[in-house]
Parts: sequence; structure tokens; C-alpha cells
Amino acid sequence: MTPVAVNPSSLPAPSGYSHGTLAGNTLHLGGQTALDADMRIVPGGIVEQFRQAFGNLLATLREVGGEPQDLVSVTIYLTDIPDYQAHGKEIGKVWRELAGPVYPAMAGIGCTALWQPEALIEILGVAVIPDERLVRPA
Repeated sequence: MTPVAVNPSSLPAPSGYSHGTLAGNTLHLGGQTALDADMRIVPGGIVEQFRQAFGNLLATLREVGGEPQDLVSVTIYLTDIPDYQAHGKEIGKVWRELAGPVYPAMAGIGCTALWQPEALIEILGVAVIPDERLVRPA
């Protein structure tokens, strides 16, 4: 099976990468920061950046018929782990609002910087989409 790029029109056009790669029923979701449609990192701190980055990831998932419950793994890269921990309840609330009460295998990893200097968070994941909902890109 040949992997297929998944690039929703609702996200900034990628250059040198794909927002996702579909291989069979498995969608590998590329790292998403809090970029908005104007290619700017949203202001307001870690909770707002989590909302935008996770929303970007879910947009790619939904492009091929996936739903949040199809996520099997999520990795979150953070430039400030204590800030994320301090806002954990708010971030959990955003997760439940966007994805519901189901949580996949997860990891939070501290790093010194991300691609955009203003980015506080980057989220990537893997999803397995059931055949009955899978929409293969053209």
C-alpha cells in the first residue's frame, strides 16, 4: 500500500512536509503547533496554543473520516513543562471539549525550542480509522 499525503485545505499549505500520511487505515499525524490560518502562532499562552494545535491535528484526522476516538497515540512536545502542568485542568477541559472523554496512549516531552520561536507546544499522533468511515484522499 502506497502512503498518501493528507493536507486539509483548512490548514496552512505545507511546504516540505505533510500534515498527515495515510498508510492503509493508519494515519500518521504530523506535528502541529498553534499556527492559525494566517500562519501565526495564536497568542494567549499554553491553553490557547493547546486548543489551536490540537484542533489542527483533529482537522487532519477528520479529513480522512477519522474521529478523536480513533487516536491510538499522541505525543506532546513542550517548551515549558511546569507551565503545562500548572494549566493541566484547563487543558484537560479543552481536550474533553474537542475529543470527548477517551484518551489514547500519550507522552509529554520537554524540549528547548520548536520550529516557530513563539510556539509553546507541538502535538503529533497516530490514528487507526475503521474501514466504514475511512475516506481516502484523491
